[in-house]
Amino acid sequence: MSPSSAVVIADVASELPIPEGGVLSRTLHRSEEVRLVGFAFDRDQELTEHSSALAVTIQVVRGRLAVTLGDDPAIQMGPASWLHLPPRLPHSVRALEPTVMLLTMHTSAS
Repeated sequence: MSPSSAVVIADVASELPIPEGGVLSRTLHRSEEVRLVGFAFDRDQELTEHSSALAVTIQVVRGRLAVTLGDDPAIQMGPASWLHLPPRLPHSVRALEPTVMLLTMHTSAS
């Protein structure tokens, strides 16, 4: 990748204000290889169980999440956490406090 084709987001959290009592999602980057979607959750807001046809990666920018994978007990994720999910794995996400999360959708195997 040449420097002229680099994509920089200087402050991810500032791109995703946390809505009072809600959830915000915004596509931050899209290419042939990946789509980066930012989420901002107020405390106790959630994405109910769902799955993706694509492999995804979850990374917490700030805050804390409880992530349930299938029937397993929820795991807690914070700013040092990273999680990769294979396609079609049922999962849900609930914010334990106001949280900013990045979701990377792997749209290509390259």
